Amino acid sequence: MTTHRPAPRPDVRLDDGAMEPVTCTTCSARVEVRKSSWEQTSIQWHGEALRACLERRATDPGCRPNATFAGCSALDIAIREAAVRGALPVQSGDPLPVNPEGESH
Repeated sequence: MTTHRPAPRPDVRLDDGAMEPVTCTTCSARVEVRKSSWEQTSIQWHGEALRACLERRATDPGCRPNATFAGCSALDIAIREAAVRGALPVQSGDPLPVNPEGESH
């Protein structure tokens, strides 16, 4: 008996917005970034960026491409600033969220 498997779905995540370069203001690591929303960010690290990132080197001195890495706080700030300036499009189109007075996280 032959089992029919459905054809894999094409990956269309970049159809509505390509990844854009963002450079960390602390170490100059340059990565490719796409912001689907203010809460969701995709980051593509390249070898040169892996070696340049100070926080990454601190957690993994060998800069292994598959090593677990929670993320770089300095790069997070650079990405957010790029999005706020409009240099990095936010695909959802939602406005920048703000905290109402008195509300904290």
